[in-house]
Amino acid sequence: MTTLSLPFSTERLLLRPFTPDDVDDLYAYQSLPEVARYLYRPPLTREQCAQSLTRRAAGTAWAEDGDALALAVCPVGEEKVVGEVVLKLASARARQAEIGWTFNPAYGGRGYATEAARATAGRAFAELGVHRLFARLDVLNTGSVRVCERLGMRREAHLVENDLDEVRWGSEYVYATLAREWKADRA
Repeated sequence: MTTLSLPFSTERLLLRPFTPDDVDDLYAYQSLPEVARYLYRPPLTREQCAQSLTRRAAGTAWAEDGDALALAVCPVGEEKVVGEVVLKLASARARQAEIGWTFNPAYGGRGYATEAARATAGRAFAELGVHRLFARLDVLNTGSVRVCERLGMRREAHLVENDLDEVRWGSEYVYATLAREWKADRA
């Protein structure tokens, strides 16, 4: 089983495992309709956030399809969680992983999502041996589209009305990059 060295820092952020003490910060953004709409689910209750934290704390394995690592993102020197980055092992055999991020809109426009996703992607390639990293996002989520583009990921697919929440059909983009492309872009 491969593991990710945790916690790790960027210039402005600390990425670490979630703890039960993070429930209020998680609830602050996971309960927002404008956040949930891009996740194709209703906003979470505080109790659902607490249950999610229990699952996240237990989910640190990276060996089988479906294993996921959820990292709390905190500004350096602060305990406050402003968002999260998740790596999900889509195919252990093909070394493919999905990356996703969710941030509190109150901290938007500061580049935190790009900085956290870039650092996590780099570790996915370097430490976890990922061959292909991809992101799936709602086409209306222009903030996440910009993050993918800043990371140098290419748009590989536009899936039309492929998911349904309680209100609407959603379309999604798939962005991806390969380990060799990631390395070449940083050389």
